[in-house]
Amino acid sequence: MNTGYKIKEYRERKNLSQTELAKISGVSRSIIVGLETGTYTTTTTDTLLKIAKALEVKVQDIFLN
Repeated sequence: MNTGYKIKEYRERKNLSQTELAKISGVSRSIIVGLETGTYTTTTTDTLLKIAKALEVKVQDIFLN
């Protein structure tokens, strides 16, 4: 499902598992899974900032164009 986030794409480019991204970002794996699968379609700015920082991208980069 296309949720408007490219988190999975960037995570896979860095060869990270969801668990590894969770550990690096400080965001729970369940939230990462939810954002990647479309279970969660909204989240906090803080969560997006943490994920983007862990993936070494800008927040706007993880949104689909």
